[in-house]
Parts: sequence; C-alpha cells; structure tokens
Amino acid sequence: MPRLGLRENWPQFALLVLVNAFVGGMVGLERTILPRLAEQEFHLVGRSAILSFIVVFGLTKAAANFYAGAWANRAGRKNLLVLGWLAGLPVPLLLLWAPTWGWVVAANVLLGLNQGLAWSSTVVMKIDLVGPRQRGLAMGMNESAGYLAVAATAFATGWLATEYGLRPYPFYLGAGLAVAGLLSSLLVRDTHAHVALDAALAPQEAASPPLSFWDVSWRHPDLGSVTQAGLVNNLNDGMVWGLLPLLLASQGFSLTQIGTVAAVYPAVWGLGQLVTGPLADRLCKKSLLFWGMLVQGLVLLVMLLTHSYPLFLLLAGLLGAGTALVYPTFLAAVAEHSPALQRARSIGIFRLWRDAGYAVGALLTGLLADWLGLAAALGAIGGLTLVSAGVVQYRMRCAAAAGPLRPLRASFSNPLQPAS
Repeated sequence: MPRLGLRENWPQFALLVLVNAFVGGMVGLERTILPRLAEQEFHLVGRSAILSFIVVFGLTKAAANFYAGAWANRAGRKNLLVLGWLAGLPVPLLLLWAPTWGWVVAANVLLGLNQGLAWSSTVVMKIDLVGPRQRGLAMGMNESAGYLAVAATAFATGWLATEYGLRPYPFYLGAGLAVAGLLSSLLVRDTHAHVALDAALAPQEAASPPLSFWDVSWRHPDLGSVTQAGLVNNLNDGMVWGLLPLLLASQGFSLTQIGTVAAVYPAVWGLGQLVTGPLADRLCKKSLLFWGMLVQGLVLLVMLLTHSYPLFLLLAGLLGAGTALVYPTFLAAVAEHSPALQRARSIGIFRLWRDAGYAVGALLTGLLADWLGLAAALGAIGGLTLVSAGVVQYRMRCAAAAGPLRPLRASFSNPLQPAS
C-alpha cells in the first residue's frame, strides 16, 4: 500500500537523489572546459559559434522536458528516466573523440535529451512520493544533489584539464557518471500508485478546470510569473556557463582558477537549496522568487566592475545564493498551483520554458558579445534579470492571499492586475 511522505519513502527518495547527482554531473562535465576547447582545439573565434553547443542543449532539453511531462502518466516515470540515461551514454565518448565542432554540437543534443528526460523524471517522482506538505523540501534536496554534482564535476574537470590537458582525462569521468546513472536508474520503482493516492486525497482538484499550455506559460498570474522567472534564470545561467569562463580567461586567470569560480557558483546554489527548499514550504513563494531574481541581477551588474579573483569568487557565491532562493521554489510553486493529475504536465511546460532560457541566453549573449563585447552582454542580462524580479513582484500573490488553486476564471479576468 503506497504512503505519501519523505519518511515513509526514504529509500526510494534517497535513490532518486543519487540518480539526480549523476544527472547533474553530466552537465558539470562541460561547464569549465568546453568554451576553452572551442577556442584552443577547434579554433572558433565568434562568441555565437562557441555558444552554439548551449543553444542546441537548451532547445533539446526544453523539448525533452515538455514531452517528459506530457508522457509521464502514459509511458511511466521510470521508463522516461531510463530512456534519458540511454541517450546520455554516448555523450562523453563523442566529446572525447570529436574531430570537429559538429560532434560537440551532436553530443549536446544527446545531453539535452539526457537532462530533460532524466532530471524531469526525478523531479516528478520525488514530488509524487512526498505529498503536498514537503514539496519544497523534496525539491531542495533534488536540486541540491544535482547542482552540487555540477560543481564537483566542474572543479574536477578544470583540475584535470590543467594537469593533463583538455582531452581525454576529463571525459573519462563523464563516462563513469553515465554508466553509474543508468545502472542506478534500473533500481528505481515507478510512482504511479502514489499519484493516484495523492489525487484521491484531494478530490476537489478533480473539479478544477484543466490547465492549458498558455495558462502555465503566462495567462495564470502565479504560474505565468513563475514561468517567466524560470526562463530568465536559465537565460542568465546560460550566459554564465558560456561567457564567464571567457571573461575570466580574458583577464588572465588560469584554468584552475576558472574552474574554481565555475564550481563555487553551483556549489552554493546546490548547498543553499537544502535551506531554501524547506523555506519554500513555509514562506511566501513570491518573496523568495523576487529576492532571488533581484540578487542575481545585481550580482551580474557588479561583475561588470570586477577584476579581482577573490571578488569573483564572492560574486559567484552570491549568484549561487540568489539562484538557490528561486530554484526549488519554482517547482514547489508550479506543483502548488496544479492539480495532482495535471502536475507532471504543468511541470513539463514550466521546464520547457525554463530550459529554453539556455538557448535564448546563448543566442542573445553570443550576438551581443560579438557585436558590443562581453561587458555589454553581461549588463543586458543583468538588467533583464532585474525586470523579471519586477514581474514577480507585480503579478504574483502569496498562497495565503491567493489560495493554492485559486479559480482560473477569476485569475484570467485581469491577468495583469497587480498583486495585493
């Protein structure tokens, strides 16, 4: 007989945390060394060309997120998780053997499939297991494991590249992560029975009108506020992923120093979610989203004036703290405003837009960097992040004022009405 709750499902939950750490490690494989690999081994000069790998990664991951949400109830969460790891297995080998940049782009198509299917599956399964009272805690632990693994792998690959070169040793680590991720995923049990139990315990949700694609994307004031903030958050993360190593290299920092900065950001992001995830269960989600986006925007603007390595480390930590405030809150808020049987699809739609931010960010910042320089790209994205914080403050409401599933018809009568 299935039961809801973290304590009741801790073995399965812990296994999913481990699986998501392997998922995060796969994307951390690229965060330090791929922009340098583009310049040194493939002799790419244009920022737009260098960031092409993030564009295809973001588009593929966004599409995989959407279909993972749409197919979760029909295909099964575990099946999508295993399929994601089958897509991820060739990624380190393609990067290891790539004779041309086209191989790197192809590897990132597969990496996007891996991240979208596998990460989405672990997110939805953890929410299924814990029930409505511990969603923020569940997301904090899930995202913490993923982004601590991003940090650890980013640091490890930077160190390996400094000591032994950009290839092949960093990608041996990735091959080990892919095999471990697939094997551990085979031990996971599906959570369809927990979904049915959650829906049975909240029968009033069955009468809720279905959430359309555009409801989640923008029309519902709360869900739309969360979705736009998610897109902008990953837009600036895509810029940090692709341009920050180049910015630091232009100031003469070594690969080890660049790897350390690249690791501090997701390390604070990951650790911070162990605190901010439970906070999302207790505090107003609107406040956490507003302050998190505000901190991110301010940090990116301050980076324009920074030339000191210790200050870059501090700013990377603050950027991670701002991201930690919003990341588990995003998913907890989407789950809060979606009926149980619509939750997977709503999360898929949100993650479609959120991870499309990688592609938008890479294209936008690449063009701005080629046209106006790195500083202009950094300033534009910092300003856009501040605008996103303003949208959250203007449109979104706290659950205490709005209710967890406030009627859509009333919400749509004036979707731009400011929050009270």
